[in-house]
Amino acid sequence: MAVRFIACAVGITAVGVVGGCSTPFDPPRDLPPSFARSVPPHADSSSRSVYRSNPGPDEGTLKLAPGASADEFVRFALYHSPRVEAAYQKWIAAAERLPQARSLPDPRLNFGFFLDEVETRTGAQQARVGVSQSLPWPGLLGAREDAASMAARAAWRQFEAARLEVTERVVSTLHEVAYLDAAVRITGENLELLRSFEEVVRARYRVGAGSHPELIRVQVELGQLEDRLAQLVALRPTYVADLNAALNRPTDAPVPTLGPLPGRVVSIDGPALSEIARQSNPVLLALDERIEEQRIRGEVARKEGLPDFTVGLDYIVTDEAMNSSSSESGDDPIFLSFGIKVPIWRDKYDAGVREAFARRLAVSHERTDEANRVTAAIQRAWFEHADADRRARLFETTLIPKAEESLRASLAGFRSDEASFLDLLDTERTLLEFAVAAERAKADRGQALARLNRLVGESVPTRSAGAAEHTDLQDAGDGPDEGTP
Repeated sequence: MAVRFIACAVGITAVGVVGGCSTPFDPPRDLPPSFARSVPPHADSSSRSVYRSNPGPDEGTLKLAPGASADEFVRFALYHSPRVEAAYQKWIAAAERLPQARSLPDPRLNFGFFLDEVETRTGAQQARVGVSQSLPWPGLLGAREDAASMAARAAWRQFEAARLEVTERVVSTLHEVAYLDAAVRITGENLELLRSFEEVVRARYRVGAGSHPELIRVQVELGQLEDRLAQLVALRPTYVADLNAALNRPTDAPVPTLGPLPGRVVSIDGPALSEIARQSNPVLLALDERIEEQRIRGEVARKEGLPDFTVGLDYIVTDEAMNSSSSESGDDPIFLSFGIKVPIWRDKYDAGVREAFARRLAVSHERTDEANRVTAAIQRAWFEHADADRRARLFETTLIPKAEESLRASLAGFRSDEASFLDLLDTERTLLEFAVAAERAKADRGQALARLNRLVGESVPTRSAGAAEHTDLQDAGDGPDEGTP
């Protein structure tokens, strides 16, 4: 009897052991087909994770080459960003809920021994072994999987939002570094120009053609410009640290001097961008997925209040009968059973339905509030972008050319003693301020565009700025010849 009982128990247990022989520590496999349900339709389902099981030939050693473009900086950041990786792993975790939600409850294996043997016509019953399986109400498992699918899609949208946020951060910091490098270059050019003025004034003062106040004034101006340049140079490591933080590199990793970044101007207005954002902003789309998830969870709560069914099979180990002449002596009976859960405590099930409905309303209002915030932020970013473009074009096409013309006129007047040296200094200072302000406007334009791309959720339609990217202040004049009155 004992041998038969052990063999029966081992046979039933082997079903569960064979079905669950894998462990969470097995080598990673490709994403299962069920993960397709966790990615929204028409979304890019390719993994951008640094932990990809099959990375491309160049992805494992992705580097930033000297002279890398802004797109290459962004690609590097997306691949190495811990924020993006965290969002990706959260999506993986949410997607792993799907096979858990759609699975049946584990079968129950029962063993029992008769402490007082039950003597029957066919023999004494010694032990009992059985297995039972619960079956939820039809459609419950599918609804749970649908809800988990919506939650995973919301996590994917958050992953997209993280990539957009990192992209904006990198692009904005690149524009800040490019502006600083341009300001250093322009200030250095002005410093050289002012030094040439100082040499001329010193030479004129030695021959008695110039005044001492003029020499002191140019030296004071020269000292202020040197201090300004020193401040700009000292500020660069701070901006470089911000950029390296966005790239997930050491803060002291070198960043070469950046040239002018391509200037782009949005070609549609703010209301049109807001309309696009309603269909593509990942935060809004994630809230849409969560609203649908709560609707489905209401169905889950309702179906959980319906009966569950249980089917079982028991095997009773029986010894030989005392009267061995019986035809059925020693036969082991098999018992088939059915059960049903009676959900009579309705309060908890009704409360579950009301909870899902309240959560759905809460997410709906949260979505409305977020849509209003995104719309307002787009309008502000569009204005800042358009205003920065207006300022950049004003400086580059009108004010800087006029300032250069004024500098040339003042320089000619100074050479012919028709203009004072103070007029020449004021003109040179004005040109410096205009040139730096133009670079600031271009940086603001690029940063506002990066913010619009994040708020809209995709690259917005743009056109080329079509303006000169920088102004060489040395073209304003080579400085007066020494000894020229």
